[in-house]
Amino acid sequence: MEQQLINYWPLVGIVIIIVGFLIRLNPVLVVTIAGVVAGLLANLPLYEVMQKLGSGFLNARNLALILLIPLAVIGLLERHGLREFAQQWIMKIERATVSRLLITYLFIREVTAAIGLTSLGGHAQMVRPLIAPMAEGTAIKHYGSLPDKIRDRILAMAAACDNVGLFFGEDIFVAFGAVIFMQGFLSGFGIHIAPLHIALWGIPTAICAFLIHCLRIIYMDRKLHSRLTQSGGE
Repeated sequence: MEQQLINYWPLVGIVIIIVGFLIRLNPVLVVTIAGVVAGLLANLPLYEVMQKLGSGFLNARNLALILLIPLAVIGLLERHGLREFAQQWIMKIERATVSRLLITYLFIREVTAAIGLTSLGGHAQMVRPLIAPMAEGTAIKHYGSLPDKIRDRILAMAAACDNVGLFFGEDIFVAFGAVIFMQGFLSGFGIHIAPLHIALWGIPTAICAFLIHCLRIIYMDRKLHSRLTQSGGE
């Protein structure tokens, strides 16, 4: 039985996307050109490539509306004091600290992403209006006014918790696109493995990522405590 050769030339489309984003060209133009080039290198007729691009556009025509409506609602809530309310509420909890708050959110974010609920968090809908002001509020409660550099450090760590929790949590979800992609890729080389087994092997990595990031959060909290107590929060 002759082994079928794999055509790697369509991967040039990925190179086009990387280069286009690096030189900051229009993303829509870059993706369109990459799609056309990849299709042609895959020996597809030009009309079929354009047909697939058109079908993709029609299927995603409501995507902007789906994204803009939640952002508009969140912006309206922020305008009417959502951030201030979250900050004042967390300051009433005596045992709340920056590290405890961020570790709790990291755990919730990773667990929910592992069961496919990736939309429950996010920078725009969760970190900016809730988690970041709450983390800042706990620091203000313990240390008073914060220098801009320390405030930015806390906000950055809040955003990092969302990134780490989502990235490593969704790898455990059996229907995640990357898991299906790996299963298909391995099958192409004769390695047949169930998507569930691939997802299960993501659990040790997710646990390690959680523990490592928890250590980073605790280290940051202790460093802030040492610095702000010595300087009196100035």
